[in-house]
Amino acid sequence: MAVTKRPMTADALERLPRDPLNRYELVRGELVRMTPVGGEHGKVALKFAARLLAHVEPRRLGEVVVEVGYRLTTDPDTVRAPDVSFVATDRLPPGGLPRGFIPGSPDLAVEVISPEDPSSEVDAKVQEYLAHGTRLVLVVHPRTRTVTAYRPDGSARVLRSGDSIDGQDVVPGFSLPVDEIFSS
Repeated sequence: MAVTKRPMTADALERLPRDPLNRYELVRGELVRMTPVGGEHGKVALKFAARLLAHVEPRRLGEVVVEVGYRLTTDPDTVRAPDVSFVATDRLPPGGLPRGFIPGSPDLAVEVISPEDPSSEVDAKVQEYLAHGTRLVLVVHPRTRTVTAYRPDGSARVLRSGDSIDGQDVVPGFSLPVDEIFSS
C-alpha cells in the first residue's frame, strides 16, 4: 500500500514550534527552510523598512512589516514572507493586522538577496507575488548595489547608484535613493 504525503497547511505551519536558527515558508504545501540571513542582508532590510515606515506611518497609508507571512494560496497552501512589505490601509483585514499570517498578498514586497539565494527561487517568489496581487516587487541586490522593480504588467526596471526607488501608485510620495540603502 502506497503512503500519500499530505501537503502541509498554513495552519500547521503556524503551529510549528519556533526555531531560533531557521525561518520557513510554505510553497504549494511543501515546507521550505530559509537560510538564516547575514549581517549585510539584515542591515539593508532594516534600512529599507525604517525609511518606508517613516514615510507610511505619519501619513496613515497602511502597515509596514518585516518577515511576516502572507497566505498567497490555499489548497495547497503557499505562505511567503518577504523581508519587508507594505499593505495599504484599504486592503488591511478588518480589525487591522492579524496575529497570524496575513491573508492575500502585500501591495509592496521587498526581497533582499543573499549570496546563497538561488536566482530561480527569487524569480519564483517575484512571480508568485505578482500573480497573487502584489503591485510592486523590489528585489534588492547588495552585491551589485542595485534594486530591480517588477510590476504586474511584466515590466522590470533596474535601479542603480544615482537612481531613486519610487513608490509610484503603491506607496504614494515615497522615494528612496538607491545609494541610501547601501550606505554604511
